[in-house]
Amino acid sequence: MRIGEIAAMVGVSTRAVRHYHHQGLLPEPQRRANGYRHYGLRDAIVLARIRRLTELGLSLDEVRDALADDGGRELREILVDLDRELAEQEQRIRDRRARLGLLIERAERGELDADSAVSPGTAELLAALNTTEPASPMAVLERELFALMDTTGGEQRDQALAVVLPAIEDPALRARGHELQRRLDELAEAAPDDPRVAPLAEELADSIPAEVSALIGDDDADNSFSTALFDSVGPARAEVLRRAIRLLAQRPRDEGDLR
Repeated sequence: MRIGEIAAMVGVSTRAVRHYHHQGLLPEPQRRANGYRHYGLRDAIVLARIRRLTELGLSLDEVRDALADDGGRELREILVDLDRELAEQEQRIRDRRARLGLLIERAERGELDADSAVSPGTAELLAALNTTEPASPMAVLERELFALMDTTGGEQRDQALAVVLPAIEDPALRARGHELQRRLDELAEAAPDDPRVAPLAEELADSIPAEVSALIGDDDADNSFSTALFDSVGPARAEVLRRAIRLLAQRPRDEGDLR
């Protein structure tokens, strides 16, 4: 058989056959006097094995190991690993479909927005924040920052959510948050040396749970993300946030000094 004939019989492309030769999976057959490769029955058997194994999802390196293992022990281990990987993929697909189902339901209720495709915990938080009034500029920014943290926060996101979600349910804490947002809104056009800045920074820092402030480092008021945040809110509000972050960064040390 020529290469086109064996490829058609097994159901692969001639390019695949040549690639298997190059990878050492299929031995190069003898060539006839006219220079054409001549494939026999054994070549077809091996090529069929390669096709079956690759269709199961084995990589070419794994196929090579499986073909070299006459006892089948290596192949069994490969298949067990592959089965576990597929089970994990299935679970991820089920999780994604569950999230898509919730988003479709929200879309049908007219509740879908650009930040809807966040993790379940963040979605719960944003839903709670969306029920708060008034929807001030700082409240909108707060929700946008939580949505951003959902993508960039990693482990810190989960730690913060574990603290913030229960706090949102406390009416007193929600009222305090509304008041702080209102006072921040009032500083939209103010200068950074406005006398309202310092006391508001202290109150804002005091409103942050210790578990959240423990995630803030000494340089968080000066890193590139903080700089971008400060640039987006105006001079006075930026100064409030800068001072509050520095107070929060000092809090663990201050508490440690008291012990």
